[in-house]
Amino acid sequence: MPHSGDERFCASCGRPLVQPGEAAREPDERTRRARKVLPRLARGEPRQVAVVQNLAEGELVQGILLEEGIPSILRRCGGFDVPDMLAAGPRYVLVPASGEDAARALLATEVPALKADSDPLETEGTNRMALRVAAAFLAALLLFGAVAGALYALLG
Repeated sequence: MPHSGDERFCASCGRPLVQPGEAAREPDERTRRARKVLPRLARGEPRQVAVVQNLAEGELVQGILLEEGIPSILRRCGGFDVPDMLAAGPRYVLVPASGEDAARALLATEVPALKADSDPLETEGTNRMALRVAAAFLAALLLFGAVAGALYALLG
């Protein structure tokens, strides 16, 4: 089926079209990634399918999903979206609604440790860390108060 020069996708299968002259040059990384996406798995609102612990793990999961034609998005979890924590902290893995079931099935077989419905801010380790930080802050505040009281007594 012939296509006009201004069409970018095939009307029957939805794949990106290669215009004359484009086949001779090497496609860039973005084009190679776009060609892997299956159009039937790229429709709908983003849905959370997994929670990963850091950026590197998230990119690994994105690569696994892309090899099966499922596009994905990484979104930082609340509280970890500050500039000092760009690579650290947990992230949500989101896929389009049409690819949700396929992504969950794939991640369940490929990466069994991922939990789709858990919130990383409610895990036991995170709660312990928050308690430790609060205790350290309270201890520092008490120590500062004691030193300030002693200095006030000496100088006052």
